[in-house]
Amino acid sequence: MIPAHPLALNKHLQLDEERQRRLTRYYISCGVGGLAVGVHTTQFEIRNPEINLFETVLKLAVEEIGKAQLNRPFIKVAGICGPTEQAIKEAGLARKYGYDLGLKDGLAHLLDAIVEAAPGIPWIAPSWVASPGSAGAISAPPDGTKPSFS
Repeated sequence: MIPAHPLALNKHLQLDEERQRRLTRYYISCGVGGLAVGVHTTQFEIRNPEINLFETVLKLAVEEIGKAQLNRPFIKVAGICGPTEQAIKEAGLARKYGYDLGLKDGLAHLLDAIVEAAPGIPWIAPSWVASPGSAGAISAPPDGTKPSFS
């Protein structure tokens, strides 16, 4: 199971970094197969420039996963959203912090641009975004060639 990581806020609706880290450690200790970070609909606002927490949230989760020194597979999924320019920036952050997958909500034509920003990382789009007849999964071959729907 790969749950969507919630956002830990204090009473002033600001990120509570320690509780955010604790949530990551909690999920790891429960034996999940990975975490999807920045994918909750309640987390779209963390991407707004005046709030600017998306990168912080990605980084905190990765730091705790690294500290856990897991000896089992653990998949890190980064939520990606917004118009092309924003999605490309978020894809770059996912790559910067070593995320294994990107989950993109939006239009299929944006996926090529996102993959260009983070080659080698597989991307998943909901089935309604994918091309007709596809399951919605996009995989990036390890040789860096263009990904294909599968």
